[in-house]
Amino acid sequence: MKLKSKEKLPITIIIATKNEELNLQKCLNSLKCVERVVLIDSHSSDKTLEIANLFEVEIIQFDYKGGYPKKRQWALDTLDITTPWVFLLDADEVVPSSLWDEITNALSQKDLFDAYLIKKGFHFMGKKMKYGGFSFQAVLLFKRDKAKFEKLFEDDLNGFDMEVHERIIVKGKIGKLKTPLVHEDFKNLEAYISRHNIYSTWKAKSRYYLLTKSQYGEKTIRPRLFGNSQERHRWLDRMVYKLPFEHWIFFFYHYFFRLGFLEGYRGLIASQIRSSYIAQVRAKTYELKKINKK
Repeated sequence: MKLKSKEKLPITIIIATKNEELNLQKCLNSLKCVERVVLIDSHSSDKTLEIANLFEVEIIQFDYKGGYPKKRQWALDTLDITTPWVFLLDADEVVPSSLWDEITNALSQKDLFDAYLIKKGFHFMGKKMKYGGFSFQAVLLFKRDKAKFEKLFEDDLNGFDMEVHERIIVKGKIGKLKTPLVHEDFKNLEAYISRHNIYSTWKAKSRYYLLTKSQYGEKTIRPRLFGNSQERHRWLDRMVYKLPFEHWIFFFYHYFFRLGFLEGYRGLIASQIRSSYIAQVRAKTYELKKINKK
C-alpha cells in the first residue's frame, strides 16, 4: 500500500473520554491526517464534547453494563470500522509529526506486521521524564480484524468502565515503532493520584483472581520473559507480586536503578507515587482475601 504525502492515513482512531477538557484539544489537533476519529465518551459533564465538536470527530456515548467488554473493546465490537487500521489513544496523548512519519512508512510496507507496539512517553508535572523508567510500550496500532483486548476477571458495575491494564491480544506479527507518543496529562496532581487509587482497586482484583484461579482471566497474553514488552511485563508481574516489600522494590527500581533521581524532585515524587500505588494494591488484595474468607 503506497501512500501519497497528502493522502489521509487509512486509520480509525478511537479515543476514550470522560471529562477531558484540559487535554482533548491538543490531542485532536495532532490527528488531522487520518480518515476517521471517534470519541467513546462516558457522559462527560465538562466541556469535552464542546471541544470535540470543533473538530471532525464522531461522538458516541457509552453506558457500562459491567463485565466484558469495556469501553474500547465495545467500540471495536460495535463500530462499523471500514479502515484497515485502528489506533487507540487516550485524550492526554499527542501524536508527534515524527511518529506520523514512522506510521506512514510502516503502513506502506506490504503485510510486514499486523500490529505495532508504541511507547507512551511519560511527562510528569509539566516536563518530559527522561529517566525513571515510567514510560511503557503497548499495542496501540493494529489491523482491525487482528486484535482484541484480553478477557480478564469479571468486573462489576462499580468497576472502571474502561480497560486499565488489559493488553491487546494479536493474531499475527507484532512490530515496534521507535517514536514515542507525548503522554502528558494537564490535570493536577490530585487527579493523577485519584486515578491511581482507582487503578489500584482494579489491580488488586486482578491479583486476587490470579491468587485464587492461578490465571488472570479466560483469554490473556502469554507471560514470557523473552517475549515482547507486553508479555515481559506480565511475566514480571507474576514473579514479583508474592515478594515482601514489593513497593520498596519498585521505588528502588524507578529512583535508583532507572536513574529517576536525575529528574530531581519530580523523580522522587513520581517514584514515591509508584511505590504507594503498589502498596495500595497489596493492601486491597489482602482486604479481598480477608473478606472472601468470611
